[in-house]
Amino acid sequence: MKRRVPMLIVSITGFLLTIQYFSPHPASEMFYNNALDWLVIIGIFAMPLGIYSMVRIQFHKVIRRSTGWGYSVIALISLFTMLGLGYTDKCLENGTFFMKLFEYVYIPIQATMFSLLAFYIASAAYRAFRARNLLATIVLTSAVIVMLGRVPIGWAIHPLIPWLADWIMNNPNMAAQRAITIGLGLGAASTAMKIVLGIERSYMGME
Repeated sequence: MKRRVPMLIVSITGFLLTIQYFSPHPASEMFYNNALDWLVIIGIFAMPLGIYSMVRIQFHKVIRRSTGWGYSVIALISLFTMLGLGYTDKCLENGTFFMKLFEYVYIPIQATMFSLLAFYIASAAYRAFRARNLLATIVLTSAVIVMLGRVPIGWAIHPLIPWLADWIMNNPNMAAQRAITIGLGLGAASTAMKIVLGIERSYMGME
């Protein structure tokens, strides 16, 4: 019963939300809006559970002195500090301690994380762009043309290079992006149908 009831709720809700996309009746639109409201409500109740889970995991790491427990201390201090400051009046105004922590701690950390991605991308590009075979040579040539076409030196070398770069981005690249998008859509639809039909049960911790 503990498994059948949640699966039944998921199946009925999934079927109703799927059918409402094909029905222009006002009742269908009202049902969809109510479902969105309930999604927000469930998310609000799920947030304390997520915070509790995080605190519990990080606290156990600190108690057991697990590897990297110092980072757990920083995470807990940061969590409770921002939560505490978030309940103060005018916390979102410029110049407050809350906004200073956000601007001078969180944003630089986020920028650092994204900047590190550039090194990983460069490393992956170096390995992928080796001209070991015909396909790798095509990828390498296309990448060089696109990079040169996006900087002023490309115009200085030859006016045809920016045109080739635009053609590569607007034709082969766009076709590949659309194919990937179609594949993602089909994969998402098939996964959703498996969940609605009860075939996929991993979200309930079931095989």
